[in-house]
Amino acid sequence: MAEASTKKGVSFAQLRKLALALPGVEESTSYGTPAFKVGKKAFIRLHQDGKSLVIIHISFDEREMLMERDPDAFYITDHYRNWPAMLVGLAHVRADTLAPLIEQSWRHFAPKKWLAAYDATRRPA
Repeated sequence: MAEASTKKGVSFAQLRKLALALPGVEESTSYGTPAFKVGKKAFIRLHQDGKSLVIIHISFDEREMLMERDPDAFYITDHYRNWPAMLVGLAHVRADTLAPLIEQSWRHFAPKKWLAAYDATRRPA
């Protein structure tokens, strides 16, 4: 498992595994591309280029910080400039970097009861 955290590049199969590990997530489509939804709301989707992930909700400040830190992995197009969204080049990001961003987006859209149940399973004993 340590290899996944040091090796850059996330396959769609890895992306699927990360997304479906979160409660209530369903695989679907959005804008004609594979997407993952919670409560019928897309929180991530494959970009139409087939090489990037669209993270639907991220703060502008965090987005800027990530793009500055790793512009190969994190970027936007003019389309996303005024939206709290970001593109992630799947070939340039590590799974351990992507996972918390996916969870963060899921948290924005997930119902409170799912968040509470999920957090209860993650608390140390």
